[in-house]
Amino acid sequence: MTGLAPTLQAFFTERLIRQRQASPHTLAAYRDTLRLLLVFASEKRGVEPSKLDIGDLDAPLVGAFLDHLEKQRRNSARTRNARLAAVRSLFRYAALRHPEHAAIIERVLAIPRKRFDRRIVTFLIEPELEALLRAPDRSTWTGRRDHTLLTLAAQTGLRVSELIGLRISDLHLSTGAHVSCMGKGRKMRITPITSGMVDLLRVWLTERAGQPAERLFATQSGMPLSRDAVERRLAKYIDIATPFFPSLGQKTVSMHVLRHTAAMRLLRAGIETSVIALWLGHEQVETTNIYLHADMEIKERALATTAPAAATPGRFRPNDKLLAFLEAL
Repeated sequence: MTGLAPTLQAFFTERLIRQRQASPHTLAAYRDTLRLLLVFASEKRGVEPSKLDIGDLDAPLVGAFLDHLEKQRRNSARTRNARLAAVRSLFRYAALRHPEHAAIIERVLAIPRKRFDRRIVTFLIEPELEALLRAPDRSTWTGRRDHTLLTLAAQTGLRVSELIGLRISDLHLSTGAHVSCMGKGRKMRITPITSGMVDLLRVWLTERAGQPAERLFATQSGMPLSRDAVERRLAKYIDIATPFFPSLGQKTVSMHVLRHTAAMRLLRAGIETSVIALWLGHEQVETTNIYLHADMEIKERALATTAPAAATPGRFRPNDKLLAFLEAL
């Protein structure tokens, strides 16, 4: 067994699981990336994955792997950068255990992220959101569950992984009603909810009739919902709602769009971006600025406060001598 195999195993068991306590989502993303890299390197080097050494994963090979992701697998620049981040994390760990490969590791760590165009975020305006929330058939158990889930998503801005991971005990519906969850980066986050949302959740809890440790949203058999299942349900309701509000058909709506929608509703209500960043669990306040770029109403209000183009530029000059004296101070 070469030096790569034990280093790779220790990277997952020691660094990610024991030291960083990485989430299952992070573990799965890193696992998939490194599995793809090992298969690619095995084909290029002509050796089995278990016999690859760190020296086999040099900068030219990693660069060719990233090109393979974009050209053959049709991955976007964002996905390519996420895969590169996983590779970098492994090599930073390897640098501590294998100083003899320092030169190779340094060159891999120097591979730059790829720049990409940042699109304006998609969100739903109020009539579109209302049409979507009317789509679930609330005469059925599944429809009532989906209506509650989508309403909670649009109000709290929770990520889909956070929504499907909620336990019944995470709801606090008395004074100071809120939802608590373990968010991205293992950060505990508390999000307040409105009285209307409290009433809706109380009705759902009565019907759910589960134990505190059970999932808030589950299948009819009691199994946890998957991300794909939730996205499929959302796509179904978008198709139902589109005839009533055709602009929905012109947007690519995912559960993350409901998160954007929650942020835009807060922004239009006059909430500061620093508060919205805390609400959404953003690591940096700058991340929340994408919503400022997306909101045309804010830009139009700013435009309305500027001087008309035909106005004559100038500076105020008081006529009164006393005011002129004060102005000159």
